[in-house]
Amino acid sequence: MRYTTLIRCSEAFSYLNNRDWVFIDCRFTLNDARHGALDYQKSHIPGAVYAHLNDDLSGRAIPGRTGRHPLPDAQTLAQKFSLWGIDAHTQVVAYDSLSGSMAAARLWWMLQWAGHEAVAVLDGGFKHWVDTGYPCASGTEKREKRIFVPKFNTRMVSTADDVLAALNKPGYLLLDSRAPDRYRGENETIDPVSGHIPGAISAPFMGNVTAEGLLKSPGELRGRFQKITGNTPADHVVFYCGSGVTAAHNVLAFSHAGMGTPRMYAGSWSDWITQPARPVTKG
Repeated sequence: MRYTTLIRCSEAFSYLNNRDWVFIDCRFTLNDARHGALDYQKSHIPGAVYAHLNDDLSGRAIPGRTGRHPLPDAQTLAQKFSLWGIDAHTQVVAYDSLSGSMAAARLWWMLQWAGHEAVAVLDGGFKHWVDTGYPCASGTEKREKRIFVPKFNTRMVSTADDVLAALNKPGYLLLDSRAPDRYRGENETIDPVSGHIPGAISAPFMGNVTAEGLLKSPGELRGRFQKITGNTPADHVVFYCGSGVTAAHNVLAFSHAGMGTPRMYAGSWSDWITQPARPVTKG
């Protein structure tokens, strides 16, 4: 069976020793870039390799020219996936410890973008794995290299120019995945400019998650997004966030709801505000 959006801990555990399954630990905190890697060293799912949001899942950020987590170039990304032992026959399970698994969702989106559909996020992340009583390991682990051949789906990505053009097009929807206060331009502590892209609708990614930290059911997610997007086709829906991380969680949830694959403005707000001429609004 191939998993393409979400996988439960009980399902993932049954494949723990399968050489064609790759577990990737994506734990990361924005206020301490070292924290996730240290946590991985102390305890992780047996056999899992570590993916660092800044170093592995992003290209080099250039202040004033890119967002905080720009996408890496295609060749670099393919080499990284190869080093992690991913090829066309591999099932990938991504996990982290953050509520909602947003960093794991970033890796899920990147593999989908690169044409690898057999990737799923571990529901509830590492916390749920531990709380359920499944085994853990420590130290650093590596996998045997395989050859990853990317087939990038450019339709999944929107650029700043695409978003700017869509602002005046009927039938397109732009959804902001950040917390409501940051959407309104309040309590902005990460980016130098506060507010949101004009016309964007607030759709916080945490609305996809239950109180227990699990992803809501496909039916619940479908109800949530249908209320926001109506009958708008998936390829006319664009998600963004602060830097292209939590927006990936909304894309995951949208897809898990069976509503198709929307687009993502990968540069997101931190990229948008690098050009002062781009419009900004608050409230």
